Amino acid sequence: MTTLLFVRDERGAVSLFEARDLSIAYGAADESGAPSPRLDGVSFGLERGRIYDLVGPSGAGKSMLIRACAQMMDIEGGGLLLDGVPSDAMPVREWRRRVCLVPQHASLVAGSVRDNLLLPWTLKVNRDRRPPAEAELEALLDAALLDVSLDRDAAKLSGGQAARVALLRAFAARPQVLLLDEVDAALDDASAQAVGALTAETLGREAACLRIRHRPPDGRAFGTFRLEGGRLTYAEAGCDGRSARGEASGGNSATLPGEEGGA
Repeated sequence: MTTLLFVRDERGAVSLFEARDLSIAYGAADESGAPSPRLDGVSFGLERGRIYDLVGPSGAGKSMLIRACAQMMDIEGGGLLLDGVPSDAMPVREWRRRVCLVPQHASLVAGSVRDNLLLPWTLKVNRDRRPPAEAELEALLDAALLDVSLDRDAAKLSGGQAARVALLRAFAARPQVLLLDEVDAALDDASAQAVGALTAETLGREAACLRIRHRPPDGRAFGTFRLEGGRLTYAEAGCDGRSARGEASGGNSATLPGEEGGA
């Protein structure tokens, strides 16, 4: 089954991030004999400055898809492009810096909150980039409603606090694409809203975000991808509250708003 969902900006330019005809499988059947998720020929694009939600039933392969997009697992077929550059044209570590995955249960390192927020700048790939100043880190904590000091021992954080620190670490690194795997699952409603607002602010006009969510829509997503039964469909939020939808299978491309005849 092939699904083609390309998103173009208002000028018809190529999306910031594109997955083209991806084929992905994860392991063998589980203990119950149920087959593992498998995706064949899945394609989609993400525009600059926009948040997209990825939804679907448990076990549909959502986490597998974003892990593949971050080059955290092997791809059997197809390709990935960032700003028109294929993933195999840059080192994996550079791709992961630019396309950053934040898992649902992100781990923290031993040390303070500050140590964890500055962790990306201990890596060789960021050696030529200026780390954020103390005031910038404190501003991130405030924006995420995280009432802890930078000197706080990370081992003493609650689950929700640790999740926000891991997310803020990615925000501080300013990747071009954020891939978020249910990062607000352990948060209360107010904190989840604050994280959504901070995500939008962090993206600005040049970055993009794809986030797996099971919460009700928060109004920040430009569109929603739904993955179910190996099929990816897309619904763009309309200004009047309605949705414009596109879907494809069997090698036929979807026609999305603003496109002529599909991608």
